[in-house]
Amino acid sequence: MVLVVSGSGRIDPKTRKPLPEGIRYRADRNKYQVRVWATGLNGEDRERSYLVATLAEAKRLRGEARMQVRPEGGMTLNAWHARHWALLVEGVRPATAAAYERGWRLRVQPWLGHRRIESIGVGDIDTAVAGWTGSASTRNDALALLSRLMEGAARAGVIGVNPVRLARRPRQERRSSVRSRALTLSEVTAMLEFVQSGPYRDYLAGLVYTGMRAGEASALRVGDVDLAHGVIHVSRSFSPAGGGKVREQSPKSNKERTVPLPAALRPIIARRVDGLPRNALVFTGPSGGRLNTSNVRRAVDWEAVKMLLDRPDLRIHDLRHTLATLLLDAGAAVNDVKEILGHSSVQVTELYTRAREDSALRANAALDRLMGASSEEEVK
Repeated sequence: MVLVVSGSGRIDPKTRKPLPEGIRYRADRNKYQVRVWATGLNGEDRERSYLVATLAEAKRLRGEARMQVRPEGGMTLNAWHARHWALLVEGVRPATAAAYERGWRLRVQPWLGHRRIESIGVGDIDTAVAGWTGSASTRNDALALLSRLMEGAARAGVIGVNPVRLARRPRQERRSSVRSRALTLSEVTAMLEFVQSGPYRDYLAGLVYTGMRAGEASALRVGDVDLAHGVIHVSRSFSPAGGGKVREQSPKSNKERTVPLPAALRPIIARRVDGLPRNALVFTGPSGGRLNTSNVRRAVDWEAVKMLLDRPDLRIHDLRHTLATLLLDAGAAVNDVKEILGHSSVQVTELYTRAREDSALRANAALDRLMGASSEEEVK
């Protein structure tokens, strides 16, 4: 930022000394003028001019102006959002863009949209988050959107740092363990026998025996199936794109992978791909339409499935948890299960192990030995 003044009015009429650079005296107004030139957000030169009564006030204003990198700091968060929204959601998954849109419309905009960007501090953000409705997850989505907006402002020099980095994150609700959500083999059998034979049962079997996400199974094509080697290549997924439309994209975290095609599933897949071209979808509805969790839940009466299994909170996604648990219980290596499930880290996969249960069993054995020894000594 550069402060510029004209040649006239550079002498202070009160002290008869030269005025600091960036300040001049306006005799016609009997005031001191500070003019600020800087680069605006679009790269153009912008000027702001201030008239104040005293030299001390002019110096203070000049100092504040030097601290502010861009005069466009007066832009509201509403205006910044309107200018940068398209760039912000470019390249993100449709589900993420939808979460950002809801976060802005329902939470960020009503609380902070009218505020000037540089006036929003950590305390303002904490107050807003505390007042937002919704689960910790939805509030964190809104906070993530706000962080991206403020990060862009920081990179543009509108603000010094992104205040969202210091804000308190809502704590996630305590959830049941992923192991407890998984079905047992007998429950898997009961579920599949309950669902009427046809495309929906085939789809649920595909989920539970491969560990694919619902969108990955819906996007599976004939060319992805390798019956000869007993594997399936997961390289795409369907994701909601709004308005009832879907978008085909890479799997979550862009992790293409290969999953097993066990004997229990192989005849189902062989029947479904028989005679179809390579690009045809493997799992479709009775009329050939795309499958998603909503239409599958309706078609199979998911509420009845939950009642049958006495699992009131069972989700279709829990079928993925089921495969991870079954593989680890069968002795599969954690690294292998990580690759099959497409987890981002081994730590995620280890949530499915029986490590804690095994610790309790070993502790039981140790206590039994100790107490048994003590009892024998008492008898003696």
